[in-house]
Amino acid sequence: MTAAPVWSVDPRTGNPRERVAAESTSADVDRSVRAATAARAPLADRNRRARLLRTAADLLDASYARIVETADAETALGPARLDGELARTTAQLRSFADVVDDGSFLDIRIDHADPGRIPPWPDLRRYRIPLGVVAVYAASNFPLAFSVPGGDTASALAAGCPVVVKAHPAHPATSELCAALLRRAARESELPEDVITLVHGFDAGVELVRHPLVAAVGFTGSVRGGRALYDAAAARPVPIPFHGELGSLNPVVVTEAAAAERAEELGTGLAASMTLGAGQFCTKPGLVLVPAGAAGDRLLTALTDAVARTGPGVLLDHRMRTAFLEGVRERAALPSVRTPVTPGPGGEHTVSAGFLSVPAASLTAPGPHDLLLEECFGPVTVVVRHTSHDEITEVLGRLPGNLTATLQLSTAEAAGEGRGGELLARLTPLAGRVLVGGWPTGVAVAPAQHHGGPYPATTSTATSVGATAVERWLRPVTYQTTPGALLPPELREDNPLGLPRRVDGRFEGPPS
Repeated sequence: MTAAPVWSVDPRTGNPRERVAAESTSADVDRSVRAATAARAPLADRNRRARLLRTAADLLDASYARIVETADAETALGPARLDGELARTTAQLRSFADVVDDGSFLDIRIDHADPGRIPPWPDLRRYRIPLGVVAVYAASNFPLAFSVPGGDTASALAAGCPVVVKAHPAHPATSELCAALLRRAARESELPEDVITLVHGFDAGVELVRHPLVAAVGFTGSVRGGRALYDAAAARPVPIPFHGELGSLNPVVVTEAAAAERAEELGTGLAASMTLGAGQFCTKPGLVLVPAGAAGDRLLTALTDAVARTGPGVLLDHRMRTAFLEGVRERAALPSVRTPVTPGPGGEHTVSAGFLSVPAASLTAPGPHDLLLEECFGPVTVVVRHTSHDEITEVLGRLPGNLTATLQLSTAEAAGEGRGGELLARLTPLAGRVLVGGWPTGVAVAPAQHHGGPYPATTSTATSVGATAVERWLRPVTYQTTPGALLPPELREDNPLGLPRRVDGRFEGPPS
């Protein structure tokens, strides 16, 4: 039986652009995973790993024009957005090379034998080792930063784990191009090119999570698809870690005082955030609690004006466009829901932005309005009009886990007056990143960043952005009373690799 073709499709027209590949068979997936497994030993060389990540960044930068052109043709995200995403992607690769060089991610701890303790301590030496082959499921909305050369791939390679990427069907040509550059980077770094391989197709994705040599999974996508793969990972004879980002409302709370102080600023800022990238950011503010009354009305007037001025946008593919239109239609039909700016079809291949409005009382108890507590992917947000502090807390108490939660306070509240601290405490259990002021779209690639949150935002407590993302692909191991000649170099007494470590409870930097 001939494998089905994989086509690159132009979302602006719905027409096929080119045949890129064929869907991967079970045999293809098996070959890819086994080849990646064979690349584990060479990838253990930290110097080559760091070189691989920097070389990959250099090659992506050198192919900038071709990558942006290809990605734009497949996603309609536009050159400006893709310019920034490619810069973020290469910066992320280089930052993980720095993580590899530093060596702190190994978390080396040495406790020398202490027979005087009760009970006595033996000699114990602990560090982290790579899990093995990582399966990465590419995201639709970030064809670079969360796909083939993205954070899951970069952090797994930094940890010493080969990667098999399941390409997203929305941008297969971009995936093939980036995979080829990463494989070339491996060759130029004196590593097997199979430290990174690519497979295509739904069935290949299912085969990949079930393959016995796959040791962990990184996923970015829908709740439905992610949960199915998560369950498959847990149902294996040997379950494996599944680090999935599934869905997020990213709630925003606007206090009465904040609306009174800067309603127009908040309305235009919200419009810019919820329509950014045609509303296809995982951190889009999808549920916004705004006070009822005159100040909140001013905010909605500014929001209405700004959203109405937003031109129609192209979603990543026509399947997502259909899901967006159906999702909006179903939500708008609920009792007491108003549509100050009606989201809908902007044209044959586009959608128009808009927002819904509903009284907070409709969401304080289970009912048909619970649909508004689920993410709707695209340029729409739900404004919840609250009349009291109690209504805010009741609505927040019904929300699922999120990537972000944002609190908009007045100047006085930010200085400690009023109930800002109480609201911040209410938001903290809901999300992995809590903002006071600003808007959640945009995730800085920084050491202190956390991109994750309680389920269904993610399926684990880890982050997929920032230096600590590498920890997902490692496990600790301790050697007890092991002769020095047999220890890994990282744990030897003389520290031949010059790594940071904690010895008998005290931190020691690299030898000078």
